[in-house]
Order: sequence, then structure tokens, then C-alpha cells
Amino acid sequence: MDASVEPGDRARERAAAREALLRLKALPPDDAEYADLREHVIGEYMSYARYLAGKFQLRGESLSDLEQVAYLGLVKAVDNYDPEYGTTFLTYATPMIAGEIKRHFRDTTWDLHVPRSMQELSTLVRAAEAELTQRDGTPPTAADLARHLDRSPDEIAEAYEAAAAHDAASLDVPVAMADGDGATLGELLGDDDPGFDKIVDREALRPLLAELGARDKRILLMRFFRNMSQAQIGAELGVSQMQVSRLLTQILSRLREGVESGH
Repeated sequence: MDASVEPGDRARERAAAREALLRLKALPPDDAEYADLREHVIGEYMSYARYLAGKFQLRGESLSDLEQVAYLGLVKAVDNYDPEYGTTFLTYATPMIAGEIKRHFRDTTWDLHVPRSMQELSTLVRAAEAELTQRDGTPPTAADLARHLDRSPDEIAEAYEAAAAHDAASLDVPVAMADGDGATLGELLGDDDPGFDKIVDREALRPLLAELGARDKRILLMRFFRNMSQAQIGAELGVSQMQVSRLLTQILSRLREGVESGH
């Protein structure tokens, strides 16, 4: 279906493509001719799929990517078309191909994952905002949009928040500093404070430490708060260094098990 051919030739090509499609739909999938004929039919309608893809190019996506998506919709249309529907193939295929392209935009052009229902509402809000601005001469309020779309103000607010996820700012984006020096957005973001983990660990250990006997508490105090060696602890307790080592292992194991089990 070459766009450069004469109108009469194009009409004959379209008629031949329709005949091939009808012959394809009459064949069982396991017929020896089926695969080759299917490939031929798809090839005959690819120019139409490219035509539909071109209508969406102004949205910023590369034409080659849109054409691949359109071809996918075309293949689905060829495989699912039934002449008994009472419609021509192009009438059936057009919304299927266009729907595949719109789904591509909806699913792949958002930088962050947003529920599909909210993506669709964000699109409606943007369209309504443009319509009301043109009609009234001033941007509509959230209440205006809620009334126009028959939605609650909270839903409109959520749609605006979702729209912000469409294009996420890069952490490598330069940010101007007060002293004139440059920095990236990522360099200005805070990092996890390791002190938070220590607070969590300390609070988890507090009740477990309270359950220890006086000798076990004394051993931990000497080892971890006075930085005494096992030999020094053994001398103070009147036991061997080996016994101190075994006692420390037992105490720490009980504490570790208590923290991991949540008790």
C-alpha cells in the first residue's frame, strides 16, 4: 500500500489486501498457507499503521518507537478481526492501533509509577483546565475543576500531585547557590543518619538488658563501657579469661536472639 502509487493502483491494492485478509480468516491457524498469508496481510496494512503513528508524533515520542507500537496494534487487529462483525477491517483496526499507542504513552512516559486511574484523571484535569481557561479568560480554581468534572476537590488535588510525577527532576540538575558556586540537586539532598539505627538498636536492647542478672550486667559494663580486656574482667571476677569469653558469648547470643525475635 505505497502512498506514491496512483489512486487507481492504490484502490486495487486495498482490494487485494481485503481479499487476502478474508482468505486468511477462512483458514485454520494450522494450515500450511496460514503463516505466510498472515505475514503478507500485516505487511499490506503496515503503511496505515505508520500513518496513525504519525498522528501522535507531536507528543514528543520518537516516530520509530510509535511505529513499533502501532505495528503491535496492527498484529492484534489482524489476529482478532472477524468479518462477521459487520465492519470493515480498517474500522475495526483503527481504534485498536490508536488504543495501543495511547496505552504506550500512559504506561511508559511517566517517570514515576502512578495508578492508571490517576493518570487518566490527570489528563482530564489538564484538558479541563485548558478548556475553562479559554472559556473564562482566567485559570480555573480546584473547585471549578471539581464541578466541571463532577469530582471531589480532594480528587483534583491528587490529580495535580500525580501530574508532578510525569517528569521527575534529575539529581544531576545544577542548582544555583547563594555564593555563586554550583552544585547538583543530588548533592543538596540529605543522607540517612546512622544515629537513627543506633536509637532503634538501643531501644530494642533496653528491656533485654533489664532482664539480665547482676553478674551479666557487670560483665557487659566492664567490657563495652570501661573497655576492659577479658583478662582484666576475669581478674576482677575471680575467673579465668576462657570463662569470661564463654560468658560474653552466651550473653551476646541471648541478646541477639531477643532482638531478632522481637522479645
